[in-house]
Amino acid sequence: MRIVVIGAGVGGLGAALSLSRRGHHVTLVERDATPLPSDARGAFDWDRRGAPQVRHSHAFLARLRNLLRDRYPDVLDALHEAGATEMDFIAMLPEGMDRTPMDGDADLVALACRRTTFEWVLRRIVTHARDVTLLDGCTVVALIGGLATADAPAVVRGVELEDGRRIDADLVVAAGGRRSDLVSLIAPLGVEIVESTEDTGIIYFSRFFELNADAEYPEQVGPIGGDLGYLKYGVFLGDNRTFSITFAIQADDDELRAQLLDPETFLRCAGAVPATVHHVDGRARSITGVNVMARLLNRSRRFTDDSGRPLVTGFSAVGDAHTCTNPLYGRGCSLAMVQAELLGQSVDEFPDDPIARARRFEELGDAEVLPWYRASVAQDRVNRQAADAPADGQSDDDPLRSIMRDGLFPAMRVDPVVLRAFLRMFNLLQAPDSLLADVDVISRVMMVYQDRDKRPAEPPLGPDRSALLALLRA
Repeated sequence: MRIVVIGAGVGGLGAALSLSRRGHHVTLVERDATPLPSDARGAFDWDRRGAPQVRHSHAFLARLRNLLRDRYPDVLDALHEAGATEMDFIAMLPEGMDRTPMDGDADLVALACRRTTFEWVLRRIVTHARDVTLLDGCTVVALIGGLATADAPAVVRGVELEDGRRIDADLVVAAGGRRSDLVSLIAPLGVEIVESTEDTGIIYFSRFFELNADAEYPEQVGPIGGDLGYLKYGVFLGDNRTFSITFAIQADDDELRAQLLDPETFLRCAGAVPATVHHVDGRARSITGVNVMARLLNRSRRFTDDSGRPLVTGFSAVGDAHTCTNPLYGRGCSLAMVQAELLGQSVDEFPDDPIARARRFEELGDAEVLPWYRASVAQDRVNRQAADAPADGQSDDDPLRSIMRDGLFPAMRVDPVVLRAFLRMFNLLQAPDSLLADVDVISRVMMVYQDRDKRPAEPPLGPDRSALLALLRA
């Protein structure tokens, strides 16, 4: 097949990798003129204006690492050679926890890597393949094809570039990211894509650091992240002895936003949170200022009608162009690569039937990707309600949050079954509702929860908002 992929970010490169390895010829069309840097350090300074999030924190979860391990081991090896390391969550079990091996432990390994390094390695490998052509600094302005009718979906047969060139294709894949105007691109063919969109309600700030020559990372037990209600935080390990710290606040919190934009105040904030304080204790130097990102949406696009019939054939979307979730949860790159592989699978199953292929791809996405969109929307709603509750004079201590705080989180520190169940869900190895669906896990959590009054109070995750603001203004 002749395939055109619009966008050479992680989703587009993942699609090109999946499809070219299956024997198809792929033309990658990338809007940014982005010559390939010579190494991972140069990639961190890459001019990727079409992907403003590249110098924010990213997670490369076990689902993605295992996909590379099982299908593209050369890519995983190249990431290791470029400085990425593996985060073995079982090796990071809390001190004193039973370390008896369990089935599935080998899968609980994520990658510590910066987004720029991951994309640089992927582009270097993909574009050196014989069946892949990269058109750098080119923009797709129109789709070539036939209009939708009452009896048949629209048909895409290629693309037209800004300079007037036309590229014929059996399949066009949109992978231009969360800010690409896919709806307007496809509308001239008589296709109306239905979007479900909900604002995450947050804005977030990231800053990158590099360990000093004689320093090591602070000891870590599992993922580092937490929620103070008014402030969310996370630490993300990178390649080549780097890491990033991210803070997220409510989008309308102008006072805290102004404070976190200042590099020195950002450091003081990190020093006030127990989970991040040891990362800014002098062991590392900052290598960026404060990067901010707003207008963050959860969005899902439907390419089939209510009966499951495709609205368009010869055209698919992957990554954030199809479904994007709150980036704070760190699922975007992993889901994009998973979706790219699902596209390859649908092409394998229906190489000569574009309608069946399009239907199959959306069915696979409904099973593997859509649940994470729904989970992100639901979690963001809970977070917004909790953040708004104090201002309304209401308690934010609802039963579910109480069970998580006094049951799930303490159980994860002592019960290897509960911790593994959480890690599998966190790493996209189990469905987002898998914890609630596992009777054994729920019973273990409730046993810990019922014992909450016999335990010392949980230590605070950080200062309250007024105390933090007072510290930042000092």
